[in-house]
Amino acid sequence: MITLDSLTENQLKQIVKTAILERFQEQRDTIFDLLAETLEDLAMVRAIEEGKETEPVSRDEIFKLL
Repeated sequence: MITLDSLTENQLKQIVKTAILERFQEQRDTIFDLLAETLEDLAMVRAIEEGKETEPVSRDEIFKLL
């Protein structure tokens, strides 16, 4: 039986690294979704900031483009 006292520092580091990697792999979709949402939010902030510097456009003009 392996005890915590019998593990070397490198063995313990490897076990922790493996556990973290496994957790990331299990949560890959969640992490991807969070990153995608963050990038979308950043893009929205950038668009708002750029929009502050441009001339106003009517609602009808926007819907024509869409």
